[in-house]
Amino acid sequence: METKTDLEMKLEDLLKNVEGVGNVKVMLMTESGQGLYGSGENEVTGVLIVAEGADNSVTVRKIQEAVMALFQIDAHKIRIMKMK
Repeated sequence: METKTDLEMKLEDLLKNVEGVGNVKVMLMTESGQGLYGSGENEVTGVLIVAEGADNSVTVRKIQEAVMALFQIDAHKIRIMKMK
């Protein structure tokens, strides 16, 4: 089992390697707010991503599609913002 923080760090590392993303910070929201992921009680319910490349619509779509595939969540539960 992984903690929410572990997953956030893994997602950050993954997204940094996507062309155009640049530096990135991730926050995962779960039903319980914390704890172990994969226990059945702690599914990801939302994702906030702040990325340098978020001013490019193609990059935003790449980020969104990756998160949707990884966590099986809908696009409206993902927010992607440009890093200052």
